[in-house]
Amino acid sequence: MSKVIKTDKAPAAIGPYSQGIDTGVFIFTSGQIPVDPSTGEIVRGGIEEQTAQVLENLKNVLEAGGSSISKVVKTTVFLKDMNSFSAMNEVYKKYFADPYPARSCIEVSRLPKDVLIEIEAIALR
Repeated sequence: MSKVIKTDKAPAAIGPYSQGIDTGVFIFTSGQIPVDPSTGEIVRGGIEEQTAQVLENLKNVLEAGGSSISKVVKTTVFLKDMNSFSAMNEVYKKYFADPYPARSCIEVSRLPKDVLIEIEAIALR
């Protein structure tokens, strides 16, 4: 039986979706964008600041579901500009350790609220 994950330590869903779903074995997160959950505003700064906020939001959803960032097995990164890949990677590697999760990275033409990055994850419970 799947269970909805909801936390005030990550941005509230702005549509018909959940922050995360716990299947009992895996946790699937919705894509997180760089919204500060305490203010509801996009964090100021460039790709580094936005990546850090996205990963903090992901971490908080995972912890609310009884998992952690160390149990992530797959991420999908959506970047507005692939030229930001190296800078995103510098922040990303501070949150994950070897063995790193599998990952896809895709450049997209536009993201919600015109942010620079969105990341979703799949983690072990």
